Amino acid sequence: MIKFLLPVFAVILGIVLAFFTKSQKSWNNKLLLSFSGAFLLALTLFELLPEVYHHLNTKFTGLLIMGGILLQIVLELFSKGAEHGHVHVNKNDSTFPWLLFISLCIHSFLEGFPIHDHNTMVLGVLVHKIPIATMLTLFLIQSHFSKTQRILFLVFFGLMTPLGTLISNTANLNHDTVSAINAIVIGIFLHISTTILFESGDGHKFNLSKFVAIILGVTVAYFI
Repeated sequence: MIKFLLPVFAVILGIVLAFFTKSQKSWNNKLLLSFSGAFLLALTLFELLPEVYHHLNTKFTGLLIMGGILLQIVLELFSKGAEHGHVHVNKNDSTFPWLLFISLCIHSFLEGFPIHDHNTMVLGVLVHKIPIATMLTLFLIQSHFSKTQRILFLVFFGLMTPLGTLISNTANLNHDTVSAINAIVIGIFLHISTTILFESGDGHKFNLSKFVAIILGVTVAYFI
């Protein structure tokens, strides 16, 4: 049950944090993004990647991972990078951002699949969702959408990951199919986590706080 509740809790926590965050470019958000990117990347490399390569053909696995990367690139054409902490949709537009909504739901749905067989991955998704939910809530607060639209957006966003986990848990999928889906998700995670790490810095300057956050994220992922 906990693997279904933690992603929802992450969104709730992100919403709460949004009300204590005055700017989307705050120092704390950048550090949280750096930690979450490193943590998600490390868990993907430590947990998901070895198992997928163990069960599937090497080249086919690589092809699926590349497919996941390309899928995430396509999704970001519509989400404008919201998956890694950047909501670039015009907040002055009162038209509901369906493309942003659908792309985020697809992303959240797919990231729920690996949680079924990898309990530690729920922690990676948890840490990843908190800053994203925070940024998304900040955007919705500043937007001109109705209160109902804002609430429904966040509710569906919060429920899509548990839905993916539920389908992975209950559908009669053979192990190769699950591994293939996980390989696609690995590509998504690799793209998102590396993008977060590259974009959370200040140009090409060395940032000690960011470096420490990354090291901490990798260390925690290794020992859990």
